[in-house]
Amino acid sequence: MANGQSPDSSALQKYGIPFYSAAWVPYKELKSKLQSDDQARSDDKREDSNKESATSAPYYVVLAGGGGEGRSGIANAIVVAHFDFASSTLSPQPVAKLVLGSELPYRMAVHPKGDGLICAMQNSCRFFEWDEIEESETRKLDVKVSDKTLDLLQDVGQQLALAYDTDSSTLAVGGEEGNLRIFKWPSMEVILNEDQAHSSVKDLCFSPDGKFLVSLGSRGPGRVWDVPSAKVVASLPNGSDEVFFSCRFAQSRDNSLILYIAAITGKGGSIVTWNTSSWKRLRSKHVVRDSISSFNVSPDGRLLAIGTTQGDVVVVDSSKLGVQMVVRKAHLGFVTALAFSHDSRALVSASMDSSARVTLIKEKKNGGLSWWIIILIILLAILAYFLKEEGLLPDFD
Repeated sequence: MANGQSPDSSALQKYGIPFYSAAWVPYKELKSKLQSDDQARSDDKREDSNKESATSAPYYVVLAGGGGEGRSGIANAIVVAHFDFASSTLSPQPVAKLVLGSELPYRMAVHPKGDGLICAMQNSCRFFEWDEIEESETRKLDVKVSDKTLDLLQDVGQQLALAYDTDSSTLAVGGEEGNLRIFKWPSMEVILNEDQAHSSVKDLCFSPDGKFLVSLGSRGPGRVWDVPSAKVVASLPNGSDEVFFSCRFAQSRDNSLILYIAAITGKGGSIVTWNTSSWKRLRSKHVVRDSISSFNVSPDGRLLAIGTTQGDVVVVDSSKLGVQMVVRKAHLGFVTALAFSHDSRALVSASMDSSARVTLIKEKKNGGLSWWIIILIILLAILAYFLKEEGLLPDFD
């Protein structure tokens, strides 16, 4: 896919529901939880005999959204779809769909180890579990309401940010009214309950080791929390024309840990990077002309993804902050959510226009020019040699 071009239409599907959240199902971790030991061994043997490529492994995306509690006729639901790498096709029909009545799943966090997912409804949070059902002599992935009740997240108002840490042992939840809660998972033992962390919590992200949590509010500076001590250890000041929108940690190519913050400015969208030892700002770069509506970082730390209010999806190199790939009008509405696959090979995007799209990540072909230069130098050297042998070039010895 070239910059600025639209990808194959088979990678874009509409499911009739405005989406606010999107993620990849951690199927590898999930599989062992769903299958019996005999079935898992059988599948492992089959995978060993079919070691052709990673594309043979199943990839699923999970999407959440809906029409709200009004009488719009649009369902509130969690949708699971299958993506086939070989054909670059997102399933036209959901693999699974759980309708939630009048409850709108506005935000979602998927448990990294495959235990399930948590959704923030209008006033409470609910937990859902993965399941498998038998259909036409085959087993297919499903999602169901969990018996686990999150008592400490009932009647707490609208939560705008949900995040698990990497090893799934900690859950952070940030609310519209500014409350920040951190829990041990799955015990739900309270680590932190801060009433006014911000005027309104917009985004949360854990460092890879789970030691730090960064929180962003609707205005003002970001904050860095030391999770074990439940204390603020740094403030991340925003520029006079910056509104911090979203944050993610990533390991750089020299193995240093960088914090990336997507910021909305008067000129569009910028990426701000931070040193995670001193918590000092490293650099800021303007990357898109339109306002940022979603943001994420690839698991391998090499790429950033930006969704815009104009429906574009932009992939940025994390080291140089240069644009690597653009999908113009990937969606007709705001890009509300972005998530890279666990192997960083694909990017799912979702929108309020009821669509989901999977974009395959291709390496930036900036090495081609270098190879041509090398070939040209070799050819010139060969030409110079023959000209010299024929006496057509002076001997400078």
